[in-house]
Amino acid sequence: MIEPGQFEVNEAWIAFKLNDAPISTEEDGDFNVLALMDVASCYILGAEFVSTSSVESSQSESNRLIGSGYSQKHQLPKKLFIPTNLVADSLCLEAERHGIAVLHVP
Repeated sequence: MIEPGQFEVNEAWIAFKLNDAPISTEEDGDFNVLALMDVASCYILGAEFVSTSSVESSQSESNRLIGSGYSQKHQLPKKLFIPTNLVADSLCLEAERHGIAVLHVP
């Protein structure tokens, strides 16, 4: 299990789905919220609304999520934890493109 005390601030981030049930809108349909959090501080760095009609976040949504984390901390982490039950290939690719090691965790 990942514990905040195991890491320094901004050493590792974790991506996760913030909601249990889709968020419904009349105009744009249903969404899931993908959040990015600093593991040590438990600070939410950003969130992206991802349409439930998509299997995962798009490259641009993933880029915005990593970018919002960077804009909060002015640096990128060494590690990004992604739950194994979260389909996030584009987020993994975006993180790796920025030199962030991606680790899949239960």
